[in-house]
Amino acid sequence: MSFSQLGLSAELLRAVSEQGYERPTPVQKQAIPVVLNGKDLLAGAQTGTGKTAGFTLPLLQLLNETPNAPASKRMVRALVLTPTRELAAQVHESVVTYGKYLPLRSTVVFGGVGITPQIDRLRKGVDILVATPGRLLDLVGQRVLDLSRVEILVLDEADRMLDMGFIHDVRRIIHLLPRKRQNLLFSATFSDEIRTLSSQILHAPVEVEVARRNAPTELVTQMVYAVDRDKKRELLSYLVGSGQWKQVLVFVRTKHGADRLARQLERDGINCAVLHGNKSQGARTLALAGFKNGKVEVLVATDIAARGLDIDQLPHVVNYELPNVPEDYVHRIGRTGRAGSTGEALSLVCQEEIKLLAAIEKVLKREIPRMVAPGFEPPFSLDTRNANQTRSAPSRNSQRTNEPSSRRNSQTPQGRWYGGPPKAGNAGPKR
Repeated sequence: MSFSQLGLSAELLRAVSEQGYERPTPVQKQAIPVVLNGKDLLAGAQTGTGKTAGFTLPLLQLLNETPNAPASKRMVRALVLTPTRELAAQVHESVVTYGKYLPLRSTVVFGGVGITPQIDRLRKGVDILVATPGRLLDLVGQRVLDLSRVEILVLDEADRMLDMGFIHDVRRIIHLLPRKRQNLLFSATFSDEIRTLSSQILHAPVEVEVARRNAPTELVTQMVYAVDRDKKRELLSYLVGSGQWKQVLVFVRTKHGADRLARQLERDGINCAVLHGNKSQGARTLALAGFKNGKVEVLVATDIAARGLDIDQLPHVVNYELPNVPEDYVHRIGRTGRAGSTGEALSLVCQEEIKLLAAIEKVLKREIPRMVAPGFEPPFSLDTRNANQTRSAPSRNSQRTNEPSSRRNSQTPQGRWYGGPPKAGNAGPKR
């Protein structure tokens, strides 16, 4: 099936074609006709399946089919709620990209930046508003935003909104909307909480699910490296250097741990940036821009980046520390293997994390292949069958990445230290 068979307008098809897309993804193929028919939608799609275009394209078409008011008098007709600033910015980027040939106006609002420019843009009139819940309610409180004319509500990454405690804000926002409207709810998982929320918001929804619950994309090759906790940073540097990786997203648990790891990798000669909640919006935008354009090789991030990051053809994701919530593993590795591209997800697992690994594999319903890098063989095995007998994983406060051990004198031709030279005759870690 091609996009032209979905009933989209010539203007939208032109914008899609300019982005190099010829055929819709499964979620787009199923969701777009439902939205165009004006029905409510409950869509479950694992990350990286093209769900943003699945609601952006039909939303633009529906709004363009009815006359617009003069620019300064326009009121918000479509509201897209997202849990994070990064996701809000990227959804709005999609609205702008696909709507470039339509006479519709849009803007995005989120916290962490000045509110005055956002107020100015809203006062000029917009048709489509992409927002995070907190800043949206701030604008409503300042009486600069009227949501009484909203025709379409989109809840993107609804499960993440629940995880982040936005459910009360979401309910307050829904009470500000007209009762008669079209509702679209997108979620990576269909948990019991999501089912409850959908029953309260959606009316006779069409249900679309393109992957089993918590399933990682099949385009991602997953591996686990067993390694002592105090050798993790050395192994990471070695993998990046020996593999000549140019774009690696590395997940850690804490903000302080992210800052510390980035400093250590910089000392190893690797260009790094950091992304977490304590960074200003300007710093976060700069870090992402550097990572996307190739100036930054390694982006170290907390789980704030596990959802919403859309980086074309990201080849590598590394779990430097396993997440405490096993479902978050799926969201993390979903940053690679997107839009038909293949990717690689590696996890560096120490003995204290065996229980966390067991929980992840229980969610995945399969064992992740084990690997050992030459020169980093640990004195333990990752046997999750006896996970209940292993030590409990350390608490968040005790989970600290050790300072680097004394450096070896091995230097690569590029002059960068990789933490541990391969054994003679090996160009890199065994695969």
